[in-house]
Amino acid sequence: MLEEVERWLSRRSWTVADRPLPALLAAKRAAGTSVSVVLPALDEEETVGAIVAEIRRALMQRIPLVDELVVIDSGSTDRTAEVAAAAGARVVHRDEVLPRLPALPGKGEVLWRSLLVTRGDVVAFVDADLKEFSADFVSGIVGPLLTEPDVDFVKAMYDRPLGTAAGQGGRVTELMARPLLNMHWPQLAGFVQPLGGEYAARRSLLERLPFPVGYGVELGLLVDALHTVGLDALAQVDVGVRVHRHQDGQALGRMAAAIYRTAQLRLARAHLVRPELTQFVRGEHGFEPRTHPVDTEERQPMGEVAEYARRRVA
Repeated sequence: MLEEVERWLSRRSWTVADRPLPALLAAKRAAGTSVSVVLPALDEEETVGAIVAEIRRALMQRIPLVDELVVIDSGSTDRTAEVAAAAGARVVHRDEVLPRLPALPGKGEVLWRSLLVTRGDVVAFVDADLKEFSADFVSGIVGPLLTEPDVDFVKAMYDRPLGTAAGQGGRVTELMARPLLNMHWPQLAGFVQPLGGEYAARRSLLERLPFPVGYGVELGLLVDALHTVGLDALAQVDVGVRVHRHQDGQALGRMAAAIYRTAQLRLARAHLVRPELTQFVRGEHGFEPRTHPVDTEERQPMGEVAEYARRRVA
């Protein structure tokens, strides 16, 4: 590990307990900072309600740390939108945001569009499939942005069990993302959960970054944030244990391919070949190929979108 990263780990890695909620509220009020929390959701009716309810209870009613809580529905076919609204979130359908641009499928697309329907100076993203959710996931990642003026981007770090096996979650992280980062962006080797879906950033940074539309969004934002503001403006906070729904091996393969494509695009944009991924399933006549396109689209920095610029003037 680079000496620079070792120093960064000692300066920019904290635990949620380092910043009690009353201290965060005082810092927020002193600076006049507003906080938005965004949950991207696709068919998450089983978990989204409990997450929304806990954020509202702990961070809006008990301690007014969060100013707005928005669920962006990415085309759910279940009761995700109804459950989220009943729990107290403002629910916005992905297709209602920036309708002149037809929505592309993918998590990154939803996160990008969320910038147009939120107003917070700090924007926190939280996945909607978390179980046993704690408000620490939100207060932990927004904390440094409220108390450290020179921090612009904060990732959550946590243990990720796979069933009953401790530390065995994050398979794509260990098999794809961590090797890529260590080899090509060694300054980012200190991030415990580089692909984690819980992170927060200043709006002033997010509006300057391109957003990969699919699974590559977390790696893309992290790498681009490094190049935009430098390592010392990035941080991570330990929030405990993350329990969520795990995907099957083939879904993880598609995720890994998208992440590799995101890295490849950043390494050699002029030489990217539009990729596909072929996987195999056993069918009636043996193994049958299934070919999937890999996410290749990215959305421009939100600060360059005319509708966003007009909103800022209004």
